[in-house]
Amino acid sequence: MSHSTVPRSRAEADDDGTRGTAVASGGADGTGRTTKSAKLGLRLRFRRDRTLILMTLPAVLLLLVFNYLPILGNIVAFQDYDPYVSDNGIVSMLHSAWVGVENFQQIFADSAFWNAVKNTLVLFFLQLVLFFPVPIALALLINSVVRPRVRAIAQAVLYLPHFFSWVLVISVFQQIFGGAGVLSQLLRQHGYDGLDIMTDPSTFKFLVTAEGIWKDAGWGIIVFLAALASVSPDLYEAAAMDGAGRWRRIWHVTLPALRPVIALLLVLRVGDALTVGFEQILLQRDAVGPGASEVLDTFVWWNGVRNQDFGYAAAAGLIKGVVSLGLVLAANKVAHLMGEQGVYKK
Repeated sequence: MSHSTVPRSRAEADDDGTRGTAVASGGADGTGRTTKSAKLGLRLRFRRDRTLILMTLPAVLLLLVFNYLPILGNIVAFQDYDPYVSDNGIVSMLHSAWVGVENFQQIFADSAFWNAVKNTLVLFFLQLVLFFPVPIALALLINSVVRPRVRAIAQAVLYLPHFFSWVLVISVFQQIFGGAGVLSQLLRQHGYDGLDIMTDPSTFKFLVTAEGIWKDAGWGIIVFLAALASVSPDLYEAAAMDGAGRWRRIWHVTLPALRPVIALLLVLRVGDALTVGFEQILLQRDAVGPGASEVLDTFVWWNGVRNQDFGYAAAAGLIKGVVSLGLVLAANKVAHLMGEQGVYKK
């Protein structure tokens, strides 16, 4: 017979199997070649992108100097920090008395701190419910305009207040809703009592939300319009051929296309929940009183800058940072459960 039917030994079979595995992986030294190729590829990519890396180095250095190095200053939260010990801030930290968690114990027992927390959370939920949907609705409205010139004018008009300072924004609202504003004068001319919304503590939170909507809704419109530009017109045509009306097309085509952007911005908004507008609220703090306007940022500023209790203010700021980080991680986890990428991938 031309071939033998005698069974081979176990050692021969194992040897053939090993050779087959080596051949399948590209040879006996395939693994070594793959590792070498990966290392070579990394070097080649570095040489290819070295110009871009050098261009990003200044931005990375600025990020390290102004965002990460100041984190070391959180040690002040555990000290009775005295900035007048030395002209050098680092030397002042080294010579300040160590108090451990005493600052945190005082904060948790401070009713003003919990009032600031309550005002911050109320403002966040109001802005999340009332402010967040407005840019989406306006973007859908502008996107439905057929004429490009009208669309560009509307977009520019809505985006313009984003460039106004908070001083100007509050001045505009004062001229409209203040005690001597247009609305109050109009009511008096028709026999009604005038009103001063700008100094009413009960409506302050809604006033702050309205100011934020008027100023920053235009920026959100730009983001959502950019996302809408990536939606294929074929999807709208297919939905229309299936008998879907305008609202059905918005619900089944437009909103699913916006969902990744909405999830990302929502995660960022939740992470920024405890920062509800320092300059905006500080400018109006005296008009309505700290009971209605005090938030965590103004609480930190008032205790740290005005009262010069730097350790106490640093402890409050550290608590805010830790809670904000937790909110970002939790919101990003929810985005992953929804099937979206969020701020970072799994």
